[in-house]
Amino acid sequence: MSWAVEEWKEGLSARVLQKIHELESQVDKLQKERQQRQYQLETLEAALQKQKVENEKSESAILKRENQSLMELCDNLEKAKQKISHDLQVKQSQINIQSSQLNSSKKDIERLEQELKR
Repeated sequence: MSWAVEEWKEGLSARVLQKIHELESQVDKLQKERQQRQYQLETLEAALQKQKVENEKSESAILKRENQSLMELCDNLEKAKQKISHDLQVKQSQINIQSSQLNSSKKDIERLEQELKR
């Protein structure tokens, strides 16, 4: 088949054949250069993709740690809220008891004052 490709060159002058050979060599050289650049581009794209994946993994790990920290903070705040709520209930109960005692004491005083007046 290569003989058919070369057939069109028959009868051309040596100068023209030399120029064709130079152009073919230049085409080959440019094709090799294009392949090399294509390989470099693919390599760079792969490295960029790998870097993107690594960055996303790193960001994901940071966000997971931050999320865990925030969840622990929320848990601690919820426990503190429950403790404060419990303390408040205890104090309200104590106030109610003391208020009842105060009312009882007031009634006793009033009763005693009434007895003194008699």
